[in-house]
Amino acid sequence: MVDVLGSLGQGFAVALTPQNLLYALIGVTLGTAIGVLPGIGPALTIALLLPVTSRLDPTSAFIMFSGIYYGGMYGGSTSSILVNTPGETASVVTGIEGHQMARRGRDGAALATAAIGSFVAGNVATLALVLFAPIVVVVALLFGPAEYFALMVLAFTTVTGLVGRSVPKATFSLFLGLAIGLVGIDLQTGQARYTLGVLELLDGIEVVNIAVGLFAVGEVFWVASTIKRSKDDVVSVRGSVWMTPLEWARSWKAWLRGSVLGFSIGSLPAGGAEIPTFLSYNIEKRLSKHKDEWGKGAIEGVAGPEAANNAAAGGALMPLLTLGLPTSATAAIMLVAFQQYGLQPGPLLFQNSGDLVWGLIASLYIGNLMLLVLNLPLIRIWVKLLEIPRPLLYSGILVFATLGVWSLSNSVVDLVTMYVIGVVGYAMRRLDFPIGPTILGVVLGPRIEQELRRALAISQGDPTTFIMRPISLVILLVAVLALFGPQIPMLVSRVRGRSGTRFAIGDKAD
Repeated sequence: MVDVLGSLGQGFAVALTPQNLLYALIGVTLGTAIGVLPGIGPALTIALLLPVTSRLDPTSAFIMFSGIYYGGMYGGSTSSILVNTPGETASVVTGIEGHQMARRGRDGAALATAAIGSFVAGNVATLALVLFAPIVVVVALLFGPAEYFALMVLAFTTVTGLVGRSVPKATFSLFLGLAIGLVGIDLQTGQARYTLGVLELLDGIEVVNIAVGLFAVGEVFWVASTIKRSKDDVVSVRGSVWMTPLEWARSWKAWLRGSVLGFSIGSLPAGGAEIPTFLSYNIEKRLSKHKDEWGKGAIEGVAGPEAANNAAAGGALMPLLTLGLPTSATAAIMLVAFQQYGLQPGPLLFQNSGDLVWGLIASLYIGNLMLLVLNLPLIRIWVKLLEIPRPLLYSGILVFATLGVWSLSNSVVDLVTMYVIGVVGYAMRRLDFPIGPTILGVVLGPRIEQELRRALAISQGDPTTFIMRPISLVILLVAVLALFGPQIPMLVSRVRGRSGTRFAIGDKAD
């Protein structure tokens, strides 16, 4: 515990330098802005910034990226409450009760409980990250190639089982990402794979280009094809952005419950922020003493989900930093950023780049305080962003994406690749295929192949090594349960239905 506090103290020394404070402020300000704007999330923003931050100091860059991540979660609640159009998918639940509060003139209380709940949840999640990350690191040091392979299989299966409304579509998205990750020279055999004779593809497709294409270009094409000509109905902010003593009393328990729920689920492979927000909403609805307000503007329905939303963002950083596993699209893009700097998240990251890791963690406390100051007094300024014309906004994103990718290598092939992948990203949105599994497959695909080969090489080609090692076996069993577990209740109900039918027919015959 003393070592952890000492490391955290060193982290604050790093985070409180003028340069890193500036990047933290830039990150949370930009994150809040993109969170307010519907359709632009932190994953897209960080993907856009990857090319232009490639020469930036890694610690400063990740402090800014984490600020964007947290800020996007903060800002998403503003558009969800005032326009009922979430800036982030994780803010969907916030709008159920939040927009009803705004329509009834309680917009100030809704915005206040969202902002303060986000602050509370962010600090609870960061404290949990400080306490549990070193423990996970110690456990991860016991992992070999077989365990890491099993862990990535678990990540793939949970993504496939939980993301989107269709498991086949999520599976297709995952395998598409794995296929893209295979492009280039196989480092063990020296054979070129899927390069189509293009010399520039022998080194593979830059993950930055894939991320920008899928998230930025694909999103722009999607918005261009579905853009609404009519303006959204924005509820203006009236009066003070604060809460009454009764609203405080109804909110604080929801904040704490949402924080615990969000961090716990956000830390799991493919946990994400959407699941804990829905669970928090249902829990608060069951526990509420004001049943008649639900659906009409219950403040607990804003406080709990918004806390869960932000705590999940903090939770996502734990498996990313300790195991190198992303549990959300934004975390996957941050893993791309680590690779861009030649860093591999995992147990050794804490040993080899301690200043970066603890500086990043310390900056989360600072960023949360900055976000609270930015969100409450300046809320009317953020609302003005909703008046920016969509065509102007998204055309600027497209130009920025093009210039960013071009600046990395001055390669026409990279630009064409980015736009081809952008068209694929648009088609996936059009056909309701989730994007998250694709980027996860691209990022983790080469690594899972490498760990598979290492495990088989160590065991002299014996595939039973994955089930003979206890940790690997347990992880694989959890993966199987994650994949087929959701189908068990349906199978049980079908079996019961058939047996009940046979019993009824038998009774009739007698």
